[in-house]
Amino acid sequence: MVRTSDTMESGAAVRGAARPQRPKSLRTRFGNLLSFRWAAIALILIGWFVYYPIVDNFIVSTTDQDIYTGEVTNVGLANYDRLLHDPVVLLALWNNCLYAIISIVFQVFGAFLLAAIIEDLRSERWRRLWRAIYFVPSAISITVTGLLFYFIYQPQIGLLDAALSRVGLSQLVLPWLGNEHTAIYAIIAMSQWQGFGYSTLLFAIAIQKIPRDLYDAATMDGAGPLRRLWSITFPLTREMTGLMIIVTITGAFQVFNEVMVMTAGGPNNSSQVLGTWLYQKAFIEDNFGYGSAIAAVIFVLTMLTGAAQLWYTKRRRVQL
Repeated sequence: MVRTSDTMESGAAVRGAARPQRPKSLRTRFGNLLSFRWAAIALILIGWFVYYPIVDNFIVSTTDQDIYTGEVTNVGLANYDRLLHDPVVLLALWNNCLYAIISIVFQVFGAFLLAAIIEDLRSERWRRLWRAIYFVPSAISITVTGLLFYFIYQPQIGLLDAALSRVGLSQLVLPWLGNEHTAIYAIIAMSQWQGFGYSTLLFAIAIQKIPRDLYDAATMDGAGPLRRLWSITFPLTREMTGLMIIVTITGAFQVFNEVMVMTAGGPNNSSQVLGTWLYQKAFIEDNFGYGSAIAAVIFVLTMLTGAAQLWYTKRRRVQL
């Protein structure tokens, strides 16, 4: 004899299995279609404005174009071979690397130390004040800052040489932007002044996210400021440090405005960077093939340095 409960359960199972699935509503279908269209539009725009110029630049770098006659000659890798033997390119590359090294020292590690000092202050009012003071230069555009320092470095009317003379350091008075040995360092110094506050603010935000309980516990265990900095602050801001290194290196290989405003690559090409030499070749001398080859080098260097730092950061994260 079959139990009534078993019969009811089996009947319910049959009805449940036989019940067809409800079709998707018109609103759901329209929403999915609209999302696909928006995604397709975004992909088209990214492809057209990002990836197509990259591919086209590599194609142009293998040609020699005459803008007056419109004649285009395929030269293969001749522009890259010429680039490897161009002494100005090697000097510009060294200036970019020098820019990156000095920027990492000041805008990454220097900014980290300053942010740690500011965030260690007991008074919230003083912390806000110092953050604002150091961030003000970053609010000024790099072009305006370049013009400002251009006049500061002037030998006759500049404030720097006047200040050195007044304090008895007349032997250090130099035409800072007119000297082949000091021009690039003067530009880099201006850039550090302009970008230092922004990096400091980012590190301050990262430090603020660290729980205060960790510092209180370390203080109770007898850890001093340096010990807390090394054992707590630095490890817990490692991701921000890695990000800032990537941003600093990529920014160093894209330097352009400050050099053009202050020296235009002079004197005697001593302050040329890859960006300004690209501009000189492509838009002043109308050699777009060679300029595109320089642009390709900038792109590859930027991508390689960024990828290497991301790989290192990810590896450290996995190990931790």
